[in-house]
Amino acid sequence: MKDSRGERLTSLVVCAGAGGMALGLEQAGFEPVLLLDNRPVVCESLRLNRPGWQVLETDLLEFDPVDHQETYDVDLLVGGLPRVKASAAVTREDTGEELRLLVATIMLVHGVQPRALLLENLPDLVSKPAYASIRSDIAAELDHLGYRHRWFVVNAMDHGVPQDRKQGLLVAFKGDHLDDFVAPGPGTTPPPTVGEALGASMAAGGWPHAAAWAAQADRVAPTLVGGSWNRGGADLGPTGSKRAWERMRVNGGTVFDEVPGPDFPWDLSLGVKGMVSLTVEQAARLQGFPDDWSFAGLKTVRYRQVAHASPPPVARALGRAVKTALGLRSAPVMD
Repeated sequence: MKDSRGERLTSLVVCAGAGGMALGLEQAGFEPVLLLDNRPVVCESLRLNRPGWQVLETDLLEFDPVDHQETYDVDLLVGGLPRVKASAAVTREDTGEELRLLVATIMLVHGVQPRALLLENLPDLVSKPAYASIRSDIAAELDHLGYRHRWFVVNAMDHGVPQDRKQGLLVAFKGDHLDDFVAPGPGTTPPPTVGEALGASMAAGGWPHAAAWAAQADRVAPTLVGGSWNRGGADLGPTGSKRAWERMRVNGGTVFDEVPGPDFPWDLSLGVKGMVSLTVEQAARLQGFPDDWSFAGLKTVRYRQVAHASPPPVARALGRAVKTALGLRSAPVMD
């Protein structure tokens, strides 16, 4: 991908996950020179969808850019990092792995020297007092390296994603480009509802109640939550999320292998057993992934990848904002 001056825009994507951030940035005009993640199944998903991408299966804490000099001076260093715990919540038994990954990414700025940095995490990291010491340490290191930075929050529903999903962002630029950065704001078109996004797929198996279900699923989804990689099955989140799903006649306690067929009951007297459940593909649609994006592994692992991902439409909007700040022409929107 090149800008109007013929320059190839490059990115280094760490903790890449199943590719939501990388895909959105690709649509904005950033070509990854390297993507890294420590989970084999995640790397398989990345290679499955983009065979031309260079994917490195490794732990971020062990990554040395000296061994990958193509990462030097990239336009954008980006990471969708695991959710950081507040300093006060990190106990002696909790080694703070998430915090170490955040620190490692900031330190990677020193080795890579990107023109810009973009990190995604939980919204509380942006403003909650419990995270003040973490923000202060990051600010000190970025200032030392000659980068100016800004924290902000975006909601995926403001960018056409049918989901109420807030994301905390850190953006930093070398030099004075921060002055030209404008965080992407809400679009003029409201996001589709769950019913609008999933109505056709609910009807695909011949379920006769699909239209009625879609009509009452008249709001955006609550935040999809992936849960722990190490335990539990696939479900749509904690108790509050499950209750929100039940109000749309969705059983949030499980994920189905297939959409409902002609004989599937829609009987509210049966409780959650008379409600539909989402498939992995439907969850991916609620995250803004294109229908042809694939996820490797069995159902629970596939759902984890979807729910942990950054929605591609948000990443696209962020990438376009970064390009503008760098003085580059925005790429046309690509589906």
